[in-house]
Formats: sequence, structure tokens, C-alpha cells
Amino acid sequence: MNRQGVLLVVSGPSGVGKGTVIRELMARRPELRKSVSCTTRKPRPEEEDGVDYHFVDLPAFLRMREAGDLLEWAVVHEAPCYGTPKGPVEQALAQGQDIILEIDYQGAGSVRRMMGGGAALVFMAPPSWPELKARLERRKTESPEDVRKRLRTARREIAHIDLFQYIVVNERVEQAADELAAILDAERLRLSRSDWRGLQAEVLADAEADEQ
Repeated sequence: MNRQGVLLVVSGPSGVGKGTVIRELMARRPELRKSVSCTTRKPRPEEEDGVDYHFVDLPAFLRMREAGDLLEWAVVHEAPCYGTPKGPVEQALAQGQDIILEIDYQGAGSVRRMMGGGAALVFMAPPSWPELKARLERRKTESPEDVRKRLRTARREIAHIDLFQYIVVNERVEQAADELAAILDAERLRLSRSDWRGLQAEVLADAEADEQ
């Protein structure tokens, strides 16, 4: 039976390790494809354009938004903008390709409104609040003020945790990847993603033949 692809949406506070866990999952599941979001922020030293994000300027981002080319987007004054190109995601899902998308809780809410049950929403949480603080401080990619801003954002994100269907606590990367893989496998088996009508038609035709 053919099936619709799974859109696995992963959200969580900055510093929780979403990218690391997603990379571990994709190393295990090479058929899984990551949707590359657009952002107006500058790339970090380890990030590559077209791989981690599509880095665009604000006018280009706004043109994409106005043209309806984004599945979800967030435009915040005096902050970077993020969005997900819609066309590649819809085309891949229609072809049975599974897609993983790393976005914030607002974007996850937009995807849920647009796609309903067609997306599986996962919140990645830290083992504890002190541990999240420690992780942000250890990576040394932001100033102390930026760390405080990210922690304030994290409080808002955790306050919206009931938006999600699943939660994965990232205490160990391997275990978190195991749990994310289990969610993906369960979503692949959902009846609503499968084209079961062909099988049903075969059964009905066989039943009619038996009655003749």
C-alpha cells in the first residue's frame, strides 16, 4: 500500500540539543529528509547555507511570505525571522517521503492549523531547567544578555507545551534519538496515512465473487 509521508515537527528551547538529536536520527534513518528553513539571522560559524538554513535578507523573506510560499513563518520586530518553504514539503509528503522540520512553537502551531493531523508535533525538553541554563552557557556562542533572552524565550516555549502530541527529554542523545525514531515509526503506521482503499476494494470484489 502506498502511504503519505510523515511530517515530523520538532520544537524546543534553544540549547536543548534539537539539532544534535536530529542529526543522530538522520544518521540512522538515511531515507529521512530534513526541511531547510529560511531565516534572516546571520549564520553561526559552524552553519552552512542551504544545509542548516537558507540565509536570506528581510526583503527576500517578506516577498516569500507575501507570495504564499511559506508553510509557516514568524516575523518579529528587532529579531530574526524564520519560515519554512511550502512547496518542497508538500511535494515530498505526497510522494511518500518523510520530512523532519525543526521550528519554534509558534511555527509548530501554524503547521498544526494548516495540516491538522498531517503533522506529528514533538517537543524536545531538557532534563531540568538548571541543565538548560548550563548548556546555553557552555556553548559560548551568545553574550550573557543573549543567554538571558534565550532563557526568557524558553519559558514561553515551555508554557506552550500542551500544543504538542509528544515529548522527548534530551538527557542522552542516543536515548532521545531512540524515542524520536519510535515516534516516526508509529506515525508511519497510522491508518490515515495509508491508501487502504485498494485493499478494501479487493476484499469486496473477492466477497462478491464468492457469492456468485
